[in-house]
Amino acid sequence: MRSDDLCTNPFMFMNLPQMQSNHLLLRPLSAEDSEALYLAASDPLIWEQHPDPMRYQRDIFEKNFLRGALDCGSALLVMDKNSGEVIGCSRFYEWNAEALEVAIGYTFIVRSHWGGMINGELKQLMLDYAFRHAQKVWFHIGSDNWRSRKGTEKAGALFSHHALKVINGLSHEYAFYSIDRKRYLSGKR
Repeated sequence: MRSDDLCTNPFMFMNLPQMQSNHLLLRPLSAEDSEALYLAASDPLIWEQHPDPMRYQRDIFEKNFLRGALDCGSALLVMDKNSGEVIGCSRFYEWNAEALEVAIGYTFIVRSHWGGMINGELKQLMLDYAFRHAQKVWFHIGSDNWRSRKGTEKAGALFSHHALKVINGLSHEYAFYSIDRKRYLSGKR
């Protein structure tokens, strides 16, 4: 799948509402957030296991991450609710209206918020919203990105398979995880 095919969004994944949890505030990403988001993303260690490990460089971040996030209209800025600090981003993509499936990804969180409850809260907010419309949610993670894979498993997603994806003109092997609505809502996560 080509990167320009990833951004297929129906109305329910555009013009997203603001969402919040105990520690997070999520709101739709706007062009005015570009500098603060880049500052959050400029740490090379965030990207060291990612298939695109140079995203900490401004030009690569803008070309391979920010442009797509803004164009999709389905990206959410992740903020620390108490401090107001921008701590990351995530988005919905690859909506399949026939199968009622959507993917959540392009997620990163600053290192100061790793290892606690932030990733779980972020995924819960996004899954709660996704399952208003979808029956299954997918996560596509670089096969060698063990940090993200473990965090996704912790959130209740199950490994499905490996497959190649072409994103930003580069082909990489990704691990595909999913969680279905019935299992998520039953609390067997």
